[in-house]
Amino acid sequence: MLAPLVWGAVAGVSTPRGPLTPAAALTSIGLSLVVGGVAGYLARSRWAMIAAPAVFAMVFEIVRTGAEGPSVDAPQGGLFGVLAFLAGRGVHGLLALLPMLVGATCGAGLARSGQGAGRVRRLLGRTLIGVLAMIVAVLAISVALPASTAPITGERAVAELTAIPSGSHGLGLMIRGRDTAKPVLLFVPGAPGAAERGAVRRHLSALEDHVVVATLDRRGGGSSYPTLEPTATLTPASETGDILAAANYLRTRFGKDRIYLLAHSGGTLPAVLAVQRRPELFHAYVGVGQAVNTGAADRVQYADTLTWARGHRDRDLAAALEAVGPPPYAGMYGYEPMLLAESKVYATGNGQGGLDESLAAPEYSLLDKVHLVTGFLDAYDRYYPRARDLDLRARVPRLAVPAYFIDGADEVPARSRLLDDWYATLLAPHKERAVLPGAGHRSLFEQPDRFTDLLVGRVLATGVRT
Repeated sequence: MLAPLVWGAVAGVSTPRGPLTPAAALTSIGLSLVVGGVAGYLARSRWAMIAAPAVFAMVFEIVRTGAEGPSVDAPQGGLFGVLAFLAGRGVHGLLALLPMLVGATCGAGLARSGQGAGRVRRLLGRTLIGVLAMIVAVLAISVALPASTAPITGERAVAELTAIPSGSHGLGLMIRGRDTAKPVLLFVPGAPGAAERGAVRRHLSALEDHVVVATLDRRGGGSSYPTLEPTATLTPASETGDILAAANYLRTRFGKDRIYLLAHSGGTLPAVLAVQRRPELFHAYVGVGQAVNTGAADRVQYADTLTWARGHRDRDLAAALEAVGPPPYAGMYGYEPMLLAESKVYATGNGQGGLDESLAAPEYSLLDKVHLVTGFLDAYDRYYPRARDLDLRARVPRLAVPAYFIDGADEVPARSRLLDDWYATLLAPHKERAVLPGAGHRSLFEQPDRFTDLLVGRVLATGVRT
């Protein structure tokens, strides 16, 4: 059992959240096969099929205790807890424990038979081990397949997936446009650890005719998940720095003095701070589903949700809300009842632009798609308590660039009222506010044609003049 013990310790130190890149995943599969084979051969017993993975898992869990977040913490109940277990430990089990089991079976069979490779081939032909070996092979091929984005024809077109530096970590960026001479727009997605290439490609492809669209994967989300550690440095200040790093990269890459900045939901908070800090980098700012003070909005939303649950005699929802009490919460699990009930409490939006669209997008690799889930859970858990008390009404009284705000008519009322307060006092060279009927919090994806018309007809036109 020394082989799986050592491998568990090494993996716990080097990849405490499991393999995060295709190279790391393939390494995990290969080493686990070898380690399992060695353990099975030396033990000369198929008990190694159980013992080797068990020793690896135990040592790995002990060594990685410093990592934080739902995907690495003790398993919890509820939908978020199940997702955290499957996307965290479940996927790592496929990349490490399953190959180790296959290797241990082959090693034990080889040691006991004394008939060399021919015996191993016959052993692999048996139904169970053959199926497991096939799964391991398919898994290895799948994790090796890279993400891709459809090409755009034209001499000055751009369509690529890249990674850019920001301080000591990297950020994933999707860049698409039909003409690199056009203005550049940086999109910052919503939730902590958010990554929304799929929704942008599906609903906002028309923007590529008018601007070069650069879609950021926020730190800890999708292709940017490998840079989540150290989680202690994931703060509003670091997120603001990431946006400025992306803006400067795009300015240099495309030879622009300024770019446009578009942000959604929780991404609007660091985006506004970036504009406040470095206004000379931006033509204009556009906030969709603008956040102003998420902690204050949460408290009202909790009260609304509890009132709705009691009024509609939804005893399970009422009990879940009463069990956690009103926000704020130390981690993300406390927010689960309120978040999952939002669409039925407020009847907001049409559901377009959700996580499922990025899960289906070729712009993310297999591991990236897993990290869409773990990124949301882990980044939300670590980042949100550090951002919820940020209040733009006090922090940002003035912006030095034109500011535009686009809401859905069915936005959560508490969020709209907070924006009312900030917008009324905000000083800017130019400011506008528009409301899209039939849309909720994700209005840019729910009403993409109207959103594109607004962005092109109002924001770009005004930005050119300013």
